[in-house]
Amino acid sequence: MAKQSTRHLVLAGLFLALGLLLPFLTAQNPALGSRLLPMHLPVMLCGFVLGGPWGLVVGLVTPLLRSLLFGMPPMFPTAAAMAFELAAYGFLTGELYRRIRRIYPALLLAMLGGRIIWGAASIVLYGLSGSAFSWQMFTAGAFINAVPGIVFQVIVVPLIVLALQRAGFMQEAQRSA
Repeated sequence: MAKQSTRHLVLAGLFLALGLLLPFLTAQNPALGSRLLPMHLPVMLCGFVLGGPWGLVVGLVTPLLRSLLFGMPPMFPTAAAMAFELAAYGFLTGELYRRIRRIYPALLLAMLGGRIIWGAASIVLYGLSGSAFSWQMFTAGAFINAVPGIVFQVIVVPLIVLALQRAGFMQEAQRSA
C-alpha cells in the first residue's frame, strides 16, 4: 500500500511539474497560451491515470502554484478561476472514466463541466472585484478563443491515454488507485 501511495504521489508530482512547465512553450506569446491551453493537458491526464481525487488536487494546485512561482497567470481573478476549472477537469476525467470506461465521453463531459465551473467561479471572482463577467466573456474565454486548445485536447489526450493503456500503465495505476 505504501509503495502504491508513493507511486501516486510521484506521478501527481510529475503531472504538476508538467502543468508548471508546459506553458513555457507558449510564454513568448500569451495569446497563444490562452488558445492552446497547455496547463490543461497534464491535469486531464492525471485524472485519467490516477483518478478523480488526484486529478482534483493537481488541477487545483497547478494554476495557483504557477502564479506564485512565475507570476503567470495573474493570481486574481485568472489563476483563482482556473484553479476551480482545472480541479473540475482533473476530477471529472477521473471519475467519469472510472464509471463509463470510455475516453471520449469522459473527456468531452469533463471539458464541458470544467468550462461551466470556470464560468461560475469567474462570475463570483469578478463580482468580488467589482467587475462584471458577461455572457460574451464566458463564451469567448470558454469556447471561441479556446477552439485550438479544445481541438488539440480532443486529439492528444485520447492518444496519450490509449498509449498508456497499451503499455499496461493505466490498468496498473488504476488498480492501485
